[in-house]
Amino acid sequence: MNLISSYFISVSLNDAPEPWQMGFQEAATPAMEGITNLHNDIMAIIIFVAVFVMWMMGRTLYLFDSSMNKIPSKTVHGTTIELVWTIVPSLILVVIAIPSFSLLYSMDEVIDPAITLKVVGHQWYWSYEYSDYNTSEEDTINFDSYMIAEDDLELGQLRLLEVDNRVVLPINTHIRVLITSTDVIHAWAVPSLGVKCDAYPGRLNQINTFIKREGVFHGQCSELCGVNHGFMPIVVEAVSLTDYVSWVSSKMEG
Repeated sequence: MNLISSYFISVSLNDAPEPWQMGFQEAATPAMEGITNLHNDIMAIIIFVAVFVMWMMGRTLYLFDSSMNKIPSKTVHGTTIELVWTIVPSLILVVIAIPSFSLLYSMDEVIDPAITLKVVGHQWYWSYEYSDYNTSEEDTINFDSYMIAEDDLELGQLRLLEVDNRVVLPINTHIRVLITSTDVIHAWAVPSLGVKCDAYPGRLNQINTFIKREGVFHGQCSELCGVNHGFMPIVVEAVSLTDYVSWVSSKMEG
């Protein structure tokens, strides 16, 4: 009974893709909430435009059928309709562009981060470093994160998505993530957090995040990086600030 309970608790805390999932994973950051809302708004516009165009096409095929009109129309140009179908799509694009650019620039803004996480991509695993707590080279908090093989998975763990060392981050904290690579191009992506950033060798990229709730968030490398590209998952565990401080302390003492 305890095993079953722990299994359901483990699954309920996991933010990961589900079989036949069509939509986004549940948002855990303001950025992902913005992405989801923008997607839903644009989908509503797309559905309206698609229905209207299909209605117009059907009406045209019906009214201009030879059985309906024995004498074909000699109309070859219509200034009014040309203006309408040029201006209206332009206005729709403007309506879509304004919130898109607003969201894009807000995602790029870095607000005085309290924590900096360094991420390094390798073929085929990730390395992490918490350099804010460095007092010497020996006291650095850094570790490698490898995928757990299918034969070693425990009850409730997800195939191809679990790692031996999770990234632990606090909630309600501005976090900066610095991303690079040692060999080829990788991409650090966690859907529930709304983050996806390429890791280039010799270049340092930067993203920011603000996690609003506790949970375990799964991601994967999203840039084709070689034969084991599909076997370098990402797991971010968001905890309370108190638990995060305890975790940091245990790492420093260890």
